[in-house]
Amino acid sequence: MNASPDIRQQIAAHSALAPRDLRDSPIVAVVLTNADIDHVAGLLSLRERSPLRIYATSPVQQSISANPIFSVLAGDVTEWITITTDQSFVPVEDVVMSLHAVPGKVPLWSELGEVRTDIDDGRTVGVAISGNSRTANYVPGCAALTPDVMAWLAGSSLLMFDGTLFTDDEMLRLGLGLKTGRRMGHMPMDGEGGSLVSLQQLHIARKVYVHINNSNPVLIDGSPERLQVEAAGWIIGEDGMEFTL
Repeated sequence: MNASPDIRQQIAAHSALAPRDLRDSPIVAVVLTNADIDHVAGLLSLRERSPLRIYATSPVQQSISANPIFSVLAGDVTEWITITTDQSFVPVEDVVMSLHAVPGKVPLWSELGEVRTDIDDGRTVGVAISGNSRTANYVPGCAALTPDVMAWLAGSSLLMFDGTLFTDDEMLRLGLGLKTGRRMGHMPMDGEGGSLVSLQQLHIARKVYVHINNSNPVLIDGSPERLQVEAAGWIIGEDGMEFTL
C-alpha cells in the first residue's frame, strides 16, 4: 500500500521483497491512497520493467498522469487499474480490499490558489483489507473524522491511522513549517476534534498510529505524549511491525 520515497530501503530490509532475479520483483501490485509525493515517489524505483499493477481511484490517477515524470512507468509492463470507492477488488490472491473516501486535499505539488482540505471525491482514501472474517483499515492521511468515516471504521479488527502530528500547530510552534496539520490534510492526535478523543468512542480491537512525522513527540519513548497515547490504547507504529488478522 503506497510506494514511499524510501522503498529501496524497505526492500533491502525485508528479504520477502528482494528481487528473485534480475528485474524480477515479488512486488506485483501497489494500492495508492492518494497522490502525495510521500506515497507515489517510490513508484519511480519500481520501473525496472518488472510487471506491476497499480490500483487507484480515478482522481488519483489523473493527478499522477498530469506529471510527466511518471511516464517512465512503461505501459507495456505497468497496468493502471481504476478502483471506485467501496468497490471490492483482489490485488493478490486471497486478499480482498476496498477503498473508502476520506476528507483530504490535492497533492502538495499540484496546489494552486485556495486549498480545500475537505475534499471527499476519492482523491484521498483509506483501505479496508479483509480476511478470516476480520477487517484491517489503513488510513495514513485523513483531514477529519466525519460521521461517514466513523461509521466505516467502527468494529475494525485493526486500524492503522494517520498519526502525522500530535497537535495541530506542532510545525508552527517548532519553526518547522508555515502550515497547521489540518491545512496539510492531517488531523492531529490531540486537541479538540483530534483522533485520540474521536476514535475512543469506537470499538476497535487494535489501534496503531502510522505516517508519524519526525516532529511528533510520541516517537520518544517515555515522553508525556507517548504515555498519553499508549494509555488510550494505541500502539506507535515502527518499521518492521507485523500483524495477523
